[in-house]
Amino acid sequence: MVRREAIADIIRCIDDEIVVCNIGFPSRELYDIKDRERNFYMIGSMGLASSIGLGLALAKPNEDVVVIDGDGSLLMNMGSLATVFANNPKNLTWIVIDNGAYGSTGNQDTYAQVLDLVEVAKGIGFKNSYNFKDIDLKEIIKSDDASFIVYDTEAGNSEAPIIDLDPVTIKNRFMNSI
Repeated sequence: MVRREAIADIIRCIDDEIVVCNIGFPSRELYDIKDRERNFYMIGSMGLASSIGLGLALAKPNEDVVVIDGDGSLLMNMGSLATVFANNPKNLTWIVIDNGAYGSTGNQDTYAQVLDLVEVAKGIGFKNSYNFKDIDLKEIIKSDDASFIVYDTEAGNSEAPIIDLDPVTIKNRFMNSI
């Protein structure tokens, strides 16, 4: 399975949740699979999808927030694991698509190939830390603690088109929707 198929699996479980998607190809793939105003497509901020998701979860405690991130982005901002855990927003579900590669920059290997990211999250304190294949995502999204999920895939990018919205339009329609 490749990342695009994982994103399609994830988005099938999304109803009206706020979704923040990692930069580059993941955002392009999500946009191509199911564009919606409550999707925030990251552009040029590698490693910060989890931080933006945390801010939204804290600012909107009655809304469920789902972050679709990548292993390379998580590794770029490992401090976000501790920050999300310390704040423990019950409405945040953080899904890391682990393809062992920096997909948007040429599929260079990441260190996630030698790490168990679920165990790393558990080591920080996440009690809701799972492999995607072992869970019911709809149920996890509604749980009462922050959740960390790893979705293992193969490296590779799809032929998803460039997002035809400029960053200001993405921001404005997203802000208006939430």
